[in-house]
Amino acid sequence: MLYRAYQSSMDATSPMRLAAQFLGHALWFEKSEGSAARRMAAWCDVFSRLRLTHSRPAYGIGRVMCEGEEVAVHEEAALVAPFGTLLHFRKETRAIQPPVLLAAPLSGHFATLLRETVRTLLSDHDVYITDWHNARDVPLWHGAFGLDDYTHQLRAFLSAIGPGVHLVAVCQPCVSALAATALMAEDDDPAAPLSLTLMAGPVDCRVNPTLVNQLATDRPIEWFRRNLISSVPWPHAGMMRKVYPGFVQLSAFMSMNAQRHRKQFELLFQHLVDGEMQQAEAIRTFYDEYFAVNDLPAEFYLETVERVFQTYDLPRGVLDVGGRRVDPAAIRRTVLLTVEGERDDICSVGQTVAAQDLCTGIRPYLKTHHLQPGVGHYGVFSGSRWNQQIYPRVRETIHTAAELLGGTRADPTPLQRAEVASQGLAAA
Repeated sequence: MLYRAYQSSMDATSPMRLAAQFLGHALWFEKSEGSAARRMAAWCDVFSRLRLTHSRPAYGIGRVMCEGEEVAVHEEAALVAPFGTLLHFRKETRAIQPPVLLAAPLSGHFATLLRETVRTLLSDHDVYITDWHNARDVPLWHGAFGLDDYTHQLRAFLSAIGPGVHLVAVCQPCVSALAATALMAEDDDPAAPLSLTLMAGPVDCRVNPTLVNQLATDRPIEWFRRNLISSVPWPHAGMMRKVYPGFVQLSAFMSMNAQRHRKQFELLFQHLVDGEMQQAEAIRTFYDEYFAVNDLPAEFYLETVERVFQTYDLPRGVLDVGGRRVDPAAIRRTVLLTVEGERDDICSVGQTVAAQDLCTGIRPYLKTHHLQPGVGHYGVFSGSRWNQQIYPRVRETIHTAAELLGGTRADPTPLQRAEVASQGLAAA
């Protein structure tokens, strides 16, 4: 009922938003700043953008700087699974750089939320990302997708890239990233990551609980099942699949900072009225991304709430994946970096660095923690401080691990060897 009511509401208001969009475009011929026509056009623009979309936005990374020259970037699917794609940002260069898998959160938004993280990493690394699919578009016959499945999928993606890979996890996947690394270490898997970077992730939510943590523990898991899970309606491909709708997650995030979001739309209106298009476009771009929502499989959402936020399985040493107990102490040949933001109100200081104590098998000189002053949750992986202060630490960790544990930075992975070979054949 919840999803069907939402869909009906969106369908009913869609004509009004389309009309506002058309009228706004028609009124932009008026050049006089502050005129009635300009104000009406600005209002129409703001109103038409108060909508949610359910399709992944484009990454839009066409070219990046690599070793002093600008090179083209192509998005290629290295491995496609029902619930996610291992997406490779292939650069037109023969330079062999350390391969990095960026584990994106499955938390109501698409992986494109990490667009800036990808763009920055691309200058010095061969970058892949976990591009999670919208659960409402996954047919029911593909089965369930829970927290264990996420961890197994992460491991499958690492294996597809091959030996020499480095893993960077942002926010919610830090638990699965640590678990996958531990299991691969136990199995002496050659594709076990040489370095593991955990950024603003809920490794131990018992530390400095945030409002998000409190909301997760205020009610039993059955309350979440009864009130927040809904079936995908017709005509979507995943009809009848149980999901945690992305619009519910977005509503929760918006309510936490309602005044800030309201202020941003007031600023957007004023920038448009004043003809400050560059400032207006920055706000438009952010909300076009923010309002693109991704439905979560119900199993994944409920298991994450229960096992990560309520029973704290990983820090308590009782996390099982596919019937196997996860032992972070099994990790020995992986360099560990944890990163936190001083003002993070989603994953507070102390929750991510807890991984340092869990990974007792990693020698002290292979473990580093970075606390970034002055940033909140999103500032850990985007913005000026990410680019200028956090990223250099991440890059240093990856390249140091490649040299200490992986031979040399120039050692190619199997996928990189295949790409070089295919480029050679193409040139011939």
